[in-house]
Amino acid sequence: MRKVCVATIDTSENLVTITASIERIRQVFGPQDTHLRALLKSIPVNVVSVEDQIRITGENATDVSKAKDVLQTLCDKVKNRQEITTKEVTRLLEPSIVLDEPVEINSQDSKSERLIPRKQVAGKITAKTSGQARYMHAIAENDLVFCSGPAGSGKTYLAVAMALEALRSERVRKIVLVRPAVEAGERLGFLPGDMLAKVNPFLRPLLDALRDMLDFDTVQKYIEHDVIEIVPLAFMRGRTLNDTFMILDEAQNTTITQMKMFLTRMGTESKIVVTGDETQNDLPANVQSGLSDAMRRLGRITGISNVKLDGRDIVRHRLVREIVDAYDSLTHNK
Repeated sequence: MRKVCVATIDTSENLVTITASIERIRQVFGPQDTHLRALLKSIPVNVVSVEDQIRITGENATDVSKAKDVLQTLCDKVKNRQEITTKEVTRLLEPSIVLDEPVEINSQDSKSERLIPRKQVAGKITAKTSGQARYMHAIAENDLVFCSGPAGSGKTYLAVAMALEALRSERVRKIVLVRPAVEAGERLGFLPGDMLAKVNPFLRPLLDALRDMLDFDTVQKYIEHDVIEIVPLAFMRGRTLNDTFMILDEAQNTTITQMKMFLTRMGTESKIVVTGDETQNDLPANVQSGLSDAMRRLGRITGISNVKLDGRDIVRHRLVREIVDAYDSLTHNK
């Protein structure tokens, strides 16, 4: 009897079985199991083949379902005599954030409730590499995530995208974007006039990421209604933020004391993502980076995740990866 690709589910545990011919299973797994290894690296499940079955198990039912969907799609492609490429497997494994649904954000003051419309953004933000996929998964599953990686690896961009998705789905009520203003010595003193205007040069990368996903008017409305707040690190002292998605960018330029201060701003139902590049530390030579210290000190606590991206995750102009590799090579040879 000719085998077809059929999935069955055992509800007694997180187990899914796909039935297919041994030859089809071999093609689905790829040359030297390359497709299977890519899946296992991206999704925390166990996959084994027993004769004419692919058995998928895991602690999380969602992960098992995702792995099943990917393998079923590949199995169907083999059945239809379609070629399976590495690029296709990577695309199937990419987590996606849909940003094209309208949303109304409630922001209350003492007088009234204001409704802030959100721009409909076409398309979706997706991970482009396996490292970015791990990063997005870590943000989704943990309340505190540290991400260290080179310029162009998507640390800030993906964090902002995840924050907007959390806002859209009403998992948080506010986004706070923070940067240490090292160039200003983090001692900004009295700020006459508009604070955002004064520190704008230091916060511009965060604004750029926002405006790449939302139009200018929408960003301005969010800021005006305090749904999105963009502040230098020095202005976080003494605050407790509930139901808030906080992003600390350029965290390699924080001291240990500053990092502790920022992390302890977390209130109930809040999430923090801390990003930075440990190779671009602008602190004085005798000052230890708060990012490196925190990743080492806190990485084993449940609910906290460390993610390290590298040159393979750079998605800017192709030359950026080669430039970073060249500088890294020079540094290692010294």
